[in-house]
Amino acid sequence: MHPNLSLETHKVDICVVGGGMAGLIAAVAAARRGASVVLVHDRPVLGGNASSEVRMWICGAHGQHRKETGILEEMQLLNLDRNPDGLYSVWDSVLFEYAKMTPGLTTLLNCTCNNAQMEDKHIVSIDAWQLTTQVWHRVEAKLFIDCSGDSILAPLSGAETRIGREGREEFGESIAPNISDNRTMGNTVLLQIEETDTKQSFRAPNWAHYFDEKSTLPSRVGNGIGHNYWWLELGGLQDTISDAETIRDDLIKTAWGVWDYMKNRGPQVEKLRNWRLRWLGSLPGKRENRRYLGDYILTQNDIEAEGKFDDIVAYGGWSMDDHHPAGLLYPGKPTIFHKAPSPYGIPFRSLYSRNIPNLLCAGRNISATHCALSSTRVMATCALLGQAAGTAAALCQAESILPQNIRGSYLRTLQRQLMDDDCWLPGIQRQLPPLTLEASLSDSNGGNLSALLSGAEREVDRLCEHWQGAPGDWICLKWKQPRYVESLRLVFDSNLNDSKRMPCRYPLSTGKLKMPASLVKQFSIQIQTATMQWETIYQEKQNCRRLVVLPIGRDILSLRWVGEASWGDSYLKIFSIEASSEKMPASHNPPPGREWMSMVAELNPYDIREPDNGLESKTIARGNVGA
Repeated sequence: MHPNLSLETHKVDICVVGGGMAGLIAAVAAARRGASVVLVHDRPVLGGNASSEVRMWICGAHGQHRKETGILEEMQLLNLDRNPDGLYSVWDSVLFEYAKMTPGLTTLLNCTCNNAQMEDKHIVSIDAWQLTTQVWHRVEAKLFIDCSGDSILAPLSGAETRIGREGREEFGESIAPNISDNRTMGNTVLLQIEETDTKQSFRAPNWAHYFDEKSTLPSRVGNGIGHNYWWLELGGLQDTISDAETIRDDLIKTAWGVWDYMKNRGPQVEKLRNWRLRWLGSLPGKRENRRYLGDYILTQNDIEAEGKFDDIVAYGGWSMDDHHPAGLLYPGKPTIFHKAPSPYGIPFRSLYSRNIPNLLCAGRNISATHCALSSTRVMATCALLGQAAGTAAALCQAESILPQNIRGSYLRTLQRQLMDDDCWLPGIQRQLPPLTLEASLSDSNGGNLSALLSGAEREVDRLCEHWQGAPGDWICLKWKQPRYVESLRLVFDSNLNDSKRMPCRYPLSTGKLKMPASLVKQFSIQIQTATMQWETIYQEKQNCRRLVVLPIGRDILSLRWVGEASWGDSYLKIFSIEASSEKMPASHNPPPGREWMSMVAELNPYDIREPDNGLESKTIARGNVGA
């Protein structure tokens, strides 16, 4: 480090490197569970491949009621409410809010991790350079989570990794190549188009790659307009890390050429008459490079056997989607979708390094073969892996243990915490709090109260596991004598058949993004104390959450939830209503907005005024000083 440059030191429990969906969610999950966290991210916006810089939609498990929940669902529901037009700048604001306004979480953006200090095979700190402020940041932590995708902490720490495709015989994977190699899936620069009401012309830059009928494009484009140009892929025959800049330049030339072909020469010219290029990315989305080696390597065979692991902490359900390394250079199909069950379990033993004891990982860099990665790499699955890794790291911090020690009772605690936070773990029955089981349950309409005691919080395989009522109906928990209730946990129906994806193209007839009609929008909470008087302690008029956790902190005799309205349906659905004597993790409640002048008064220790020129002086904000 140069002596004339500043160094800021941060001492925290957990450091997360990489602010894509896995890293952001890992950081939020750890902070909510009481750990102090620093998130280091090398871009100005969060979300990685899902951000406004790449714009890949978030994919996950196939099938009815299989959508991933937890913090990801929370973020996507907030986006539906805030962002009906599907604007990526608004989506960025949702992710910014979670990063910057979660208590206990410090986020360092535009900050590139490039060094690590080691002691006895443990990472003790990392160094990161912040481009915008020209400041070095040193983060000292007890645990580190690598969610960088490229596994930057591996070369800095000596963690064992592998790259490329395993040979078929190593793990007995039928879809693997006969001989191992260093080839990977490639990178993609996405483009987005929009429809207008007039004819649009287009002329490509003269340096764009030229495509015609003799190229590979006709088999990929077809006769349609196209929607998500994931097949615009190169780099798998190179090194997607060391050759990243060369690959990026080639992808940009290719992307301009693809649109030129579609608009001016391809079979869809007339269909695209009124369409124009709305956006073309400059940051490629990556699919694959380094993968950590953990205590377990997930394989194709594990996925096909439904991943029935004792230490399940997340699930997948996307096809084994194996892109050809040559990408656009390959004349055949760009990918083969090998069938995978949905869901299949993913073990915790694949989420940490086997030779660096305080290093976890989440995202597309977990301990898996190339074949297994072709399914686990999609972002909704990565989000679940991030929440599992962040929750596990917080548990390690609270219990003063290392990830390898999460076995037995610690493992059961981790799984319970994940399920409490609305992360479905297929094959594990969620247990209700004792305080809920001690109460008598009643309602106003003779609904399916047994569903509220089943522990099931989604409709799987068409099983009906919810209570249903009309606006004004209520559910009541009553105890024989007053009991102390610390918190109330509610789970509503947010339609887990809806992917809640951001748009990838913009036709004139584009519909608005909408909140799920089945989600409860308005409700109230009433309590009855020993005085036998009912009191309304909470009213919600604009609920945007599937999981709602409310503090109670009272001795009460009865508690009543009153449903008032949904976001569209004529009926109300609820999966769980649980009272607990334990404090639940902090929920995401950003601080209320402040008026600009009150913020200036708070932040400005000076009375900054314009020079006295005989005119009435006026206060100016600090941001205008020297302008």
